[in-house]
Amino acid sequence: QVQLVESGGGSVQAGGSLRLSCEVSGNIFSINAVTWYRQAPRGTRELVAAWTSGGATHYADYLKDRFTFSRDNAKNTVYLQMNRLKPEDTAVYYCNVELRVTVGGRKRSFWGQGTQVTVSS
Repeated sequence: QVQLVESGGGSVQAGGSLRLSCEVSGNIFSINAVTWYRQAPRGTRELVAAWTSGGATHYADYLKDRFTFSRDNAKNTVYLQMNRLKPEDTAVYYCNVELRVTVGGRKRSFWGQGTQVTVSS
């Protein structure tokens, strides 16, 4: 059974940094895409960063200078490094992973449980 577990959220002051993790557990064949989203209070869910197995990483334009996506294949874990955080970055952050459980199997999408990031001024 595939599970995604997020961690790394918390409360920081403006200018600080956090690194979010999203660990994929279970028997999987391949991870094809990973997307980080966030949802602020009373806001809509918005894309933060998106990676595909082709190697490209796309960031929201207003975040690309401060946020960085990375992954550790050996640990089946992806990360979102967030630097110079601002109060407007306060949100619940979610990871979404598209993967194949078996060779030739259909792609399936899984969500992490979300992790709260709070940035105070």
